[in-house]
Amino acid sequence: MTVPAFPTLREGDLVGIVAPAGPSDPDRVALVGPLLAKQGLRTRLYPTCHRREGFLAGTDDERLADLHAAWVDPEVRLVWCLRGGYGSGRLLDRLDAGLARQQPKLLVGYSDITALHAWLCHAGLPSLHAPMPGSDLVREGREADAAALFEMLRVGLRAGHAWRPERAATGLHRDGVAEGLVVGGNLSLVASLMGTPWAWPTQGAILFLEDINEEPYRVDRYLLQLRLAGVLDAAAGFLIGSFSEQASPDDVLAHYLLPTGKPVLGGWPTGHGTPNRPLPMGVRARLDAGAGELTLLEDLIRPTAHGDS
Repeated sequence: MTVPAFPTLREGDLVGIVAPAGPSDPDRVALVGPLLAKQGLRTRLYPTCHRREGFLAGTDDERLADLHAAWVDPEVRLVWCLRGGYGSGRLLDRLDAGLARQQPKLLVGYSDITALHAWLCHAGLPSLHAPMPGSDLVREGREADAAALFEMLRVGLRAGHAWRPERAATGLHRDGVAEGLVVGGNLSLVASLMGTPWAWPTQGAILFLEDINEEPYRVDRYLLQLRLAGVLDAAAGFLIGSFSEQASPDDVLAHYLLPTGKPVLGGWPTGHGTPNRPLPMGVRARLDAGAGELTLLEDLIRPTAHGDS
C-alpha cells in the first residue's frame, strides 16, 4: 500500500494544536502562538489545550472531540499535539479512522502520542515523531530542534533523503542493512499496545525505541514482553533513540537486541533527550547500521506549488 504524502507548510497556513493526552502549563500554552507566528504560521488552539481534568487535558469526550474537529477543519493544514504525558491511548477505540483517511493530515508529536502514531499506521497513514510546542519548543535550548522541524515542514521530505547524524556515544550497535516500515516510539507505549488491535505491525519493520525516566529493570520488563510476544523476532532491524534521565539501559537493550542477529543502530538523536530531531513513522526506510544512516524510501512531505491545496 502506498502511503499519502502531505504538502509542505507555507506562509499563512493554519496549524491546529490539540491536547489528546496530559494538561499543559498555561504559561507555556501562551507561548505557542507567538512561536508559530515567528514562522509565519497561524495557530488554532483547540479548547482542551486550556483544560485540566486531573492528569488529563479534559475529559475523554472533550479530547476526542478536539482531535476530530482539527481533522475535519478545512483550514487546518497540520495537526500538532501540544504535549504528551498520558491519555492518548484512552481514545484509540473511539477514533474515526475513516475520517482520517478521507481527510489525510500530518500528525506531529511523540512520547504518549506513540499511541496515535500506531493508530494512524493501522489506518494506512504516516506521521511525524517530533518535538511538541507545549513541552519542548517553547523552552530555552530547543532552538536547533525547532529549526530542524520547521525546515522539514517547509522544504519537504522526499524519498531518497538520507540522515547520517552525529549520534550519542553507545556500544549498542550491530552492522547490517534492513528495509521496512519505521514503527515504534516510546518503549512503554509500544509494550502497552501489545495484545490490542493497535499494536504496531512489526513484521519486517524497522523498530524505533526511546523512553524517559525508566530504570533499567523496567526497560528489561518491556523488552521481555516484546521478545515473548515475538516482536523482536518479527522486526527487520532496530533504531534506538535516547533513554534519558536514568541509568543507561544500553546493557539491557544489547541483551535483547544483539542476539537477534539483526542490524542495530543506537544513539539516534530522537526522543526525550536533546537533540530531539524529527523522525517519520509509518513510511518505508532503509537502515544501514554500519554507515549510521537511515534513508527514506517514500515521500512524507512533498513540496507544493503556490495555489496547490
